[in-house]
This record gives sequence, C-alpha cells and structure tokens, in this order.
Amino acid sequence: MAQPVSTAELPRGAAPDGMQPGTRPVPITQAGTRNALLRSLSPADFALLQPHLERVPLVVNATLAQVGQPIETVCFLEGAIAGFLDVLDDGRQLAVGLVGREGFVGWPLLMGGDRWQHEVTVRAENSTAIRIGAEPMLRAVADSATLRGLMLRFAGNFMLQMSRTIVSNLIHPVERRTARWLLLYHDRIAGDEIVLTHEELSIMLGVRRASVTDALHMLEGDHAIRGLRGRVVIADRARLEAMAGETYGYAEAEYRRLVAPMDRAER
Repeated sequence: MAQPVSTAELPRGAAPDGMQPGTRPVPITQAGTRNALLRSLSPADFALLQPHLERVPLVVNATLAQVGQPIETVCFLEGAIAGFLDVLDDGRQLAVGLVGREGFVGWPLLMGGDRWQHEVTVRAENSTAIRIGAEPMLRAVADSATLRGLMLRFAGNFMLQMSRTIVSNLIHPVERRTARWLLLYHDRIAGDEIVLTHEELSIMLGVRRASVTDALHMLEGDHAIRGLRGRVVIADRARLEAMAGETYGYAEAEYRRLVAPMDRAER
C-alpha cells in the first residue's frame, strides 16, 4: 500500500495513488493556486474543474502512484517534486523524469490509459497538491478542446524531458548527468538548497553511490555546487548548465513556448 500523504490530516491506509480525501474540502480559487498549469487556464476552463478540486498535503517519500494500479486521481503539484521511476522486473528502479508545480501527475489518463505506468514518489520538500478525480477530469477535457489541448501539450513536453534523459544516459559521463538532474531539481524548488541524498541520485543516474560521490566532488571542485550532508547547494547555475550540455534547456524552452511560463523568479 502507498504511504499516507499526511498522518495528521488524512486517515492511515492510503489508496494506490497515495492520496486520501481530506477531512473537509476547501474551495480552490484560480488566483489561490501555485500550480502553473491551473493558473494559465482560461476562467471558463478552470470553472469546469473548480467544483471537483481539493487541496491535499504532500510529504517527502510519500508514494503517489504504483505501477499497475488504477489511475483514480490527477494531481497538480503546488510544490515539492514528483519523481517518476521505471520499475524493472528485478525490482530495480530508474528515474525517468520529474514534475513540479509546472505540471500534473496522471497524464496517461488523458491518453487512454487507466493504470499507472510508473512509480511516483514525493521528493525535495513537503508541500501541497490540488487533486481532482479521474472521472470529473475526463468529463472536463471532453467538454473543452482548449483544456484538453493544454493538458496534452504538457504530457508531450514531459515525454520530451524523458527522451532527453535517455539521450543523456547514452552520451554523457556521470558528472554531466548529475549536473542535469540538479538543474531539473533547481527549476522546481524555491531557493538554491536541494534536499537530496546520494542514494536518490544513484537511482536517478542508475549508478553506484561511489560514482555519485565522485561526480559531486567534481562539480564541487568546479565551484558549481556546495555539498552538505543530505543536501546540495547550487553555487553557480551557469556552470551547471554548461556542464549539462545540450540535454538540458530544450524541453524547458518548449514548455514555456507551448504550455505556460516557468521562471524561477515567479515561484
């Protein structure tokens, strides 16, 4: 079973998507959300979703989705990071992408899927998300071509991010791949300090922890980051971008062109 999102506000024994109904739904206004997709909707499209929206807490390491389980909710993050993991037959987990407050978790539902294709866990920081049930979400996108188009453009952009992950894994040494993942995290959090363990990075990169340690030391020696216990501080973002190379930047630019603004200064 997935972990409950919050033992204080939600009952123990969460559903497979990791999120149980809160004790009392609170009306969600468009101006009051911190999710870029929801903010960018037209008032008419937001109105289709609004009666069904509920704000719920997220806690680090909570499970939002498990492979093969039914997709019962769609989740728009307002903070934290949703890490998507491909789970192999032998139990190994490999990171394939990240979503933050620029997007939502549950996009396969809009493409005809009814079950989760990845394991999704909360990373980086505790925060909140705005959740909607699968059925009202499907009704809303059926009623509005503009809403459906925006949601599908995000899904396409996420797949672009995943394809760049594949390319980076194929052509880049570990230190460049590390730089790229740190940039993906940095884009999605407030401030420059990332809560991130060597174990998490080893899953993202598909390498041993010793290789992660070596890569972080190299980036620290280049003054791009400062390493602390269980944390990484971004010291020079431009150096990280230069190290990441061509597999960082294109998906992010396409998001801004096709989906919504995503500038760190506005978060």
